Amino acid sequence: MKRLHLTALVAVFTITAAAAQQNQPKKADTVFFEDFNQKALDRTKWNVEVTGNTVNDEQQAYVDSASTIYLLNNAGSDGAKNVMVLKAVYHPGYISNKNKKYDFLSGRINTQHKMEFTYGTASARMKMAAGAGLWPAFWALGNGKWPDCGEIDMMETVGDSSWTSNALHGPGYFGNTPLAYRAFFPAGTDVTQWHVYSVDWTHDSLVFKVDGKVTYNVTRAMVEKYGRWAYDNPKFIILNFAVGGGYPAGVNKVKAPYFGISDTTVNKIKAGQAKVVVDWVLVTKTAN
Repeated sequence: MKRLHLTALVAVFTITAAAAQQNQPKKADTVFFEDFNQKALDRTKWNVEVTGNTVNDEQQAYVDSASTIYLLNNAGSDGAKNVMVLKAVYHPGYISNKNKKYDFLSGRINTQHKMEFTYGTASARMKMAAGAGLWPAFWALGNGKWPDCGEIDMMETVGDSSWTSNALHGPGYFGNTPLAYRAFFPAGTDVTQWHVYSVDWTHDSLVFKVDGKVTYNVTRAMVEKYGRWAYDNPKFIILNFAVGGGYPAGVNKVKAPYFGISDTTVNKIKAGQAKVVVDWVLVTKTAN
């Protein structure tokens, strides 16, 4: 009997140990990491976009300038050691290379053809100014024709400091996509404070999170109710700071002095207070 009990006990421990091993989180391999610890933006990792025309009725031109994209080193008092800043600037009468006139300039960077990934976790630690019409975003996009290439919006905000949004855009579900969700912050916190925005992307799902808490879970079956699942192809990371346009205007209903931008926000931009601050960007994949 004692031998039987001992044998059973060993079996229980063996099964328990095996189950515990299965439940342990799998290690993640780093695909991409950027903590902006250089003196200037690392152009081996990032492309700086320059636009002649804008989309979505946005009111800014993207330029390659230290006035709109710059790094701050040893910025410990800001809650991070090294940061990248995207800044909206008032520049009335700016003429783009497509002969379009703009009163605002801003920054947009991406990793296209320098770092692209399929499946994994993409995250960024960020904080940003609030104000009706300020439209920063952290997102991922595939190569090729939009929206067929697939778009994953890990974080967007249009100036209401109480929430950020997640969305997917693809064939049959784009623009005013049905696959979108507003995630409201708990009382006492907002977009002007540091948060980690992320997405866990697998073959069959996309799970969006803020500070590790799930905000929106989209499955392949949910997407295929509207169109083709456009999330099996490589994506690159984009960080940008738009001003005004269709999404902000659809929320704040502002038409003047600029489409989607309030007077208060224009004054904030003029005062140099419209900034998006990024501490780091990380892409990982589960190790095999």
